[in-house]
This record gives sequence, C-alpha cells and structure tokens, in this order.
Amino acid sequence: MKILVALGGNAILQHKEKGTAEEQLSNVRRACVHLVEIIKDGHQVVITHGNGPQVGDILLKDELAKDTLPPMPLDVCGAESQGMIGYMIQQSMRDELRGRGIHTQVVTILTETLVDPSDPAFSKPTKPIGPFYTAMEATQIRGEKGWHMVNDSGRGYRRAVPSPTPRSFVQGDAIRKLVELNVIVVAAGGGGIPVTLPNGSKGVEAVIDKDLGAAVLANVVDAEILLILTDVEKVFLDYGKLNQRPLDRMTVQECRKFLDEGEFPSGSMGPKIESAVRFLESGGSRALITSLEKAREAIAGRAGTTIVP
Repeated sequence: MKILVALGGNAILQHKEKGTAEEQLSNVRRACVHLVEIIKDGHQVVITHGNGPQVGDILLKDELAKDTLPPMPLDVCGAESQGMIGYMIQQSMRDELRGRGIHTQVVTILTETLVDPSDPAFSKPTKPIGPFYTAMEATQIRGEKGWHMVNDSGRGYRRAVPSPTPRSFVQGDAIRKLVELNVIVVAAGGGGIPVTLPNGSKGVEAVIDKDLGAAVLANVVDAEILLILTDVEKVFLDYGKLNQRPLDRMTVQECRKFLDEGEFPSGSMGPKIESAVRFLESGGSRALITSLEKAREAIAGRAGTTIVP
C-alpha cells in the first residue's frame, strides 16, 4: 500500500531537549528505523513532517541578532526549516535503507503551498509563533511592525499570524511523478511554505497547519493510508481526565460529532482528526493516528486509532 506518513514534532525534537543538530539528527535516525521497517513490509512511503520548534528557534535567532543581521520573513524561515529537516530525514533514510540492502533514492522537495488570499484566516491571525515578549514590548512591536500580538496562555505575548487552508502545492505534479518512479519523497514539511494564488509567486506571512497539509499531500500522491504519528498510541475521549477512554475505531461521521462536541482541542488532536476527515472525504481509504513505535502494528490493525469513511 501507498502510505503518507506524517511525522510529529516529537520525532524530531523531544520535550526539554536543547535542539542541537546532534539531538535532532539522533531523533530523526531513530524515527527512520521505524519507517524503513514499514518499507520492508512491502509498503510505499511518502513522508511529511512538522517544523514548529525549528521555525521558533529560527525566529528567536533572528530576534537576538536583529541589530547585526536583517531578520528574514516568515516564509523564508519556513523554507530554512524544511531544508534542514529534509536533509536530516533523507540522509537518515538513505543510510538506514542501504544498511538493509535497499537502494532507493530519497529526495526532499522544498514545497510551496498555494493558499487563497481571500481566505478568512488572513483577517483573523490565530497562530502564535516566535519568542515571548512582555506587555510593554508587545505594545511597542505593534506600533513599530504592525504585528498582531496575543497573550499566549498567560506565559507572555507572542506574534500571531494567519493559518489559511492549504489548497494545493506548486510542486504537486513533480512530487507525484517522483512517487510514481518509486522515489521516497519528503515534502510539504510544516504544511509547506504558504504562497498566494493565482500564480504562486508571492510568499506570505502565515503558517500552514502541518496536519491539514498532510491530508492534501496524501491526496496528491493517491495514498491509500494517511498515517499520523504523534506522542500517544491512540485517540482518547475525555483525554487527561480520570474517565479518559481510548478509541480503536471511528467513522468520519463520529469524528464530526466529537469535533462539534469539543472533544478534540484545536491546539492538539483537533487538526489531526480534521486532517483524517478531509483525507477520507477526498477518497482516501483509511487514516491512522498512533505513536511512532506502534506504526507497524497500526497498519496491521493491531494498534492505534483507525478512522474510516
């Protein structure tokens, strides 16, 4: 089967790690061991990934160096993170494959995501990014740069940017052709670099939800399975409460019901469920949500949460 694997941020940078190149590469290599096991089982794999912590670090570096070097716009920061993470994944996958006697090309595509400039998200920035500021600093930044600043869970003020809906990819045809040639493609990292319609030539200050981007990519490559890897083995109802209940299987209708009831918060499981729904409503066969360690078992139907049309 053809499987779109969406790696969560924890597969690249673990909680409380400093984020050194060595730490991130070690985590990626560990993740690739599991991905190559899936390939050895006879499946074709296409890979996408998150980039939130990495973009955050790039923005912080820009902030600290702003008196010496000019800060880069958000779309350029996203491109930097795609290149770095893609490099780590393709190198690690290639080494792991060769160690198993599999000589398959691995290619990272710097992916631009087409968004509609009239998307309502552009008038309602909701995605906090970058470093934290005091209330006084936030007021000054609003005046100087015109940024939309929000209080992020009481931890301080951060810049908030739009998160428009991904429509398609500028490199979609190239990605599809490479997959048809049995190349292992790493694409649409962090949801892709947002560029505006109609000609896709202008990057915008926005963030694409990585899970929604994964659903679009899965449809672009005609994947049968969307495999969303996160830090829990299954989806839970009443997560974090004494009466939390794991879900082995859901239909799209049940997903919609639970989303409407607020079971899956927008800051955690919500986008993953929405991604699964969009993938299945666009013709996908099955979506799986599980941990990296349980990925193979989930594909075999023995672990994780399975979502079907």
